[in-house]
Amino acid sequence: MKELSFEELFEFNCFSEDPAERAKAAELLEYRYGCEIHCADIAHSVRFAHHARGSTIIAAKICENVTIYQNVTIGSNMRYNKKQKQWEQIGSPILAKNVIVADGAKILGPITIGENSVVAAGAIITKDIPADSIAFGINQSKPKDPEYDLIFRSNMPSGEEIKAVDAKRVAEFDKLHK
Repeated sequence: MKELSFEELFEFNCFSEDPAERAKAAELLEYRYGCEIHCADIAHSVRFAHHARGSTIIAAKICENVTIYQNVTIGSNMRYNKKQKQWEQIGSPILAKNVIVADGAKILGPITIGENSVVAAGAIITKDIPADSIAFGINQSKPKDPEYDLIFRSNMPSGEEIKAVDAKRVAEFDKLHK
């Protein structure tokens, strides 16, 4: 396989009809980006910020326009009930349309993250999250404030503008803490 971009490897890994091509793309994603992406059903419009570095994504379904940042884990949390001699919590998450999963979040088990929701950085979620919510901490959620978006937009500040603001903040901090 020629030198392929992350987006091309993602496309082959998730959508190729050729099992050998899928396997090779999965191997290269893990080698180059330290990520694993396996979904029973994933939309072509799913986007991975920072090339999904350090992420393990194993989901039942990821719907349209989902954005997933780095170091995210999406997968199962099955457990074996010794008394009843059976597995429980079988299944993987479903992420509805327009979900955003921030850095380091963990989404585990046969749960659904509702449409237009945001899973905050570092959150650990093992329960269903309603649509239009912010999931945070450990299984906490609250309605999103409709006045704010929590994702990048085309008119967001450039990297240089952010660096200039940070430089000013650092100078003010240093002045106060000498």
